[in-house]
Order: sequence, then C-alpha cells, then structure tokens
Amino acid sequence: MKYLKPLLFVFFMLLAMPAHAEKITVAAAADLKFAMDEIVTAFKKNNPTEELDVIYGSSGKFQTQIQRGAPYDLYFSADIDFPRALAKNGFAASEVKPYAFGRIVLWSASLDATKMSMASLTDPKITRIAIANPKHAPYGKRAEEALRASGLWEKLEPKLVYGENIAHTAQFVQTGNAQVGIIALSLAVNNELANRGGYWLIPDNLHKPLEQGYIITKRAESNALAKRFADYMGSKPARAVMTKYGFVLPGEVAGK
Repeated sequence: MKYLKPLLFVFFMLLAMPAHAEKITVAAAADLKFAMDEIVTAFKKNNPTEELDVIYGSSGKFQTQIQRGAPYDLYFSADIDFPRALAKNGFAASEVKPYAFGRIVLWSASLDATKMSMASLTDPKITRIAIANPKHAPYGKRAEEALRASGLWEKLEPKLVYGENIAHTAQFVQTGNAQVGIIALSLAVNNELANRGGYWLIPDNLHKPLEQGYIITKRAESNALAKRFADYMGSKPARAVMTKYGFVLPGEVAGK
C-alpha cells in the first residue's frame, strides 16, 4: 500500500505529459526558402510539439540523395519531373502533387533591373552574370533556355558564374560577385532582395514551363506528421503564402 501513492503519481504524470512528438525532415528546392519558412512557422503554431526541419538545396541533388537512402520525409522539387521519376521507381508514398509554376527574373543589387531586358546583358559593363547550374538546378536549365531562345547563350557564356542552387545564385549577386543574376521570382519579391535593384520578369515564352511538385517519400509512408503537413500545403493559409511569393497554380494570381 505504501507504494500505491507513488505509483499513482507516476501514472498521472505520464497521462499529463504530451504525446511523443513526431518529426519530419523536408527537402525543399532553394526557391522555396522564404515561402516555406513562413508556412512552417504558421504550421508549428498549431502543432507546437512537432519537429519539422527543412533543408534547402538543389532539386536534382535531392533526387539523387533520396535514391541513395537520404532521410527525407517530403521532397519539394522545382521541377516536377524529379519527383515523378522517384514515384515511378518506387520511392514515393503519395501521388506527385503540383504546387506551383516557377518564374525567372533578372535581378541586380547594384543596377536598376526594372529597366533591363535580356539584351541588357550584353552591356560590356556587365562582366559577370549568375545563374544556377543547369546540370542539376531547374532554374538554371530555364535560365539557359531563355538565353538560348534570345540568341545570347554563346555570346554571354564567358560571363556566366554558376550557383549550386538558386539561393546560392542570388548570393553571388548580393555579394557583388556578379552584377546581375537570373533568379527565381519567389526570391526577388522578398523584402531582403526587393529593396535592392528591383527585378525584370523574363517572358515565360522564352523557356519551358517550370512546373513544380512534391511527394511524401516512401520512408514516411507511415508518418502521420508528413501526411498532415502535406495536407496543410494545400490549405488556404498556405496557398496565400505561396501566391504572395509568386508560386501560382492555374486559376491563382500572384500576390493574392
């Protein structure tokens, strides 16, 4: 009997403790940095005990890492073909869901990019132009396509410097290592960049559509938190954040 009270105390303490927090790790394309940070902050307000880590980088490299067993529970790619290939090969626990069509812009921290066009890049005063590496970064591929469609690739190739991903590309311009960059609209509209030099939206008929999508990975097949966060990405609050940064789906308007 003398042990009953301590046992009851422990029992009720266990009942009072919150349920074991779930955890997920999200691999997200670098263009999502500002939008995803806002969305995760809002999600955590309603799920304070859950752990949600986001790693930003190159979509192509993430695809390779997931194929090799990297511990990512959700994968948001700037090119929907990457998660489609993973799903086809058995690495997904969900359908591939589109979340936006990306756009590319000319952006500068030192020049007035709002008055630029593709032809402006031939100015001899512009000696370095930053783009993401076309070999594995979707935004880099679209930048190359736009330059080729404008008949400028061969002429400008000696000026190009390549970022590992689109955020790294923007850093080249921010730090003065390039005068102009071809970066994601979603980065250019953030206050951190928007207040420096402005941007010019590259016509989307100069490159292939940049359809973007995500999956829950096979690793997270039984992870309820991964499913809840994926559902939240389709909610009105999350879509409002996405459109604010220019991530729109058919029928949506950027900034609304």
